[in-house]
Amino acid sequence: MRWRPPTAASSPYITPEGAAALRAELDRLWRLERPAVTRQVQAAAANGDRSENADYLYGKRRLREIDRRVRYLRHRLAAVVVVGAPPADRASIRFGAWLTLETPTGAVHRYRLVGADEIDPARNWISIDSPLARALLGRRRGESVTLDSGGTWRIAAIDYQPAP
Repeated sequence: MRWRPPTAASSPYITPEGAAALRAELDRLWRLERPAVTRQVQAAAANGDRSENADYLYGKRRLREIDRRVRYLRHRLAAVVVVGAPPADRASIRFGAWLTLETPTGAVHRYRLVGADEIDPARNWISIDSPLARALLGRRRGESVTLDSGGTWRIAAIDYQPAP
């Protein structure tokens, strides 16, 4: 196995909606899914030989996956900083901002800067740790930013209101 340098830790920021989603996932895993899988493993274990019992082996593997995710969620929820209020300076790009950007070709894109646990490409939610977000942080409406991959983008609008 090759040595790899450790990855940078993600930002601890999260929106109130993101924190609620993590808590809901933790609750679902711990109160609903884990007990159901535990019952399945117990029933499969009662069938006898465990070495060739697919239900038992799969159930044990699923329990390990659930326990690993529960540990991660508990650790992450203890470490995150919930950012509910917009920044005092709403004219510059900060965490939670909705951005409208114009590309060099005139295409318009709208993104929201969220925490690493909330990334959702379908909703155009990008991580505050992404290269695009890092290039935009602190910028203001009307400024342009040059990206390595896509030319110069212009900041058309900055908003801190909830998504429509």
